[in-house]
Amino acid sequence: MKAVLVRGFAVPLVALLMAALTVLYAGAPRAQAATDVSAVAAALRKSPVYVDPAASGQLSAPDAKALAKKIEDAGKPVFVAVLPAGYPTQNLFSDLRTATGITGVYVIRLGDRFDARADSSVLPRTAVRNLVTSVQGESAKTQLNDFTDRALVSVRGHAPSTWGGTGGNGGVSSTALIAVAAVLVAGCAGAYALVRRGRRRREEEQQAALQKLRVVVDEDITAFGEELDRLDFHPGEAGADDAMRADYERALNAYDQAKSAMAAAQRPEDVKAVTQALEDGRFSLAVLAARREGRPLPERRPPCFFDPRHGPSVADAVWTPAGGAAREVPVCAADQARLADGLDPVVREVDTDHGRRPYWDAGPAYGPWAGGYFGGGILPGLLVGTLLGSMMSTPSYAADYGAGYGDFGGYDGGDMSGADFDPGDFGGGFGDGGGGDFGGGGGGDFGGGF
Repeated sequence: MKAVLVRGFAVPLVALLMAALTVLYAGAPRAQAATDVSAVAAALRKSPVYVDPAASGQLSAPDAKALAKKIEDAGKPVFVAVLPAGYPTQNLFSDLRTATGITGVYVIRLGDRFDARADSSVLPRTAVRNLVTSVQGESAKTQLNDFTDRALVSVRGHAPSTWGGTGGNGGVSSTALIAVAAVLVAGCAGAYALVRRGRRRREEEQQAALQKLRVVVDEDITAFGEELDRLDFHPGEAGADDAMRADYERALNAYDQAKSAMAAAQRPEDVKAVTQALEDGRFSLAVLAARREGRPLPERRPPCFFDPRHGPSVADAVWTPAGGAAREVPVCAADQARLADGLDPVVREVDTDHGRRPYWDAGPAYGPWAGGYFGGGILPGLLVGTLLGSMMSTPSYAADYGAGYGDFGGYDGGDMSGADFDPGDFGGGFGDGGGGDFGGGGGGDFGGGF
């Protein structure tokens, strides 16, 4: 009888112990389990930042929340995933992009390795590569924030609609809403006065900036006019054909458009249209010169980074600004030769309160000026680490001076494009720095390995 009682008591006891162990096991963190890409994608559709439980030591929950808020406040399609070092990297970027189905910029910190890819309609490959290079070797928190700050300046598009309403606060009580409304009403008059005063101050600052730009832009327009004169082309000259005459007409139209746009400019961001016209005109002159001399027609490239008056660039060269990181910049043939010989390039300098300075160290007003020359999203990557680049990464810059980077075709960032994306944008392996690959393959794109 005693044995029966012991056995009868032992059976439920063992069952209870097993249940307790099961609960403890289920609740314990599984640091070595790799989250499925589909689960990561599902999390990123709800919030811009995902931190794998096994990588929580890389980015704390408060830091991840702050980073997510920064991206949400900017309203841009930037997706950040922090994954453990052993996470599989094969086709990681392309698989994640396919699983989310959202056009955007994808940033991954994998252990102590870092890389990013983007749909080219949102951020060009050159810009991605330069931005990745600029943050290599930093701690996880610093690296992710620095990359995000710099990328948000130029990312095209909008936050995906799936981020809406995912703050996790549930409902808000009517009492709280009434209290907030009362505070807003009470402060309305004072806020209105502050807004008017702030607006007036901003307008004064913009006009002062525009006057500085007028001097520089007038120099650019004059220089282009002198190029037209030096070309000494006459539509009726011997050997002139319809293609040459069309090139010349485009150059003349660009000259007139630049003068008209500058005369009508009311704010610094209006200058972008002027330098866009000058860039187009200089390329037309380069094509015309090639036709007249019987040379192959030049490739359409950005102007020389060091001074757009040098004309279209002929190649990309590695350049390191004082105190900054190395990056590739478009250069004219003369500056390419100078850099190859270890000499300084001929840099466009402008007047500042501290004397003549390169345009990238002269103040925020030169952002629209440079943006017209270097459209298509490459400008942020070129300016990383410079004074102008730092200013352009602040939230207030776009409101005061405009982004000035140009537009792209295809899906806008944040659109639900599903699997409809260019694999070349997400190709290559997961890079170990320099925008290269995490494990070999082509660099800079969504496709192939990480």
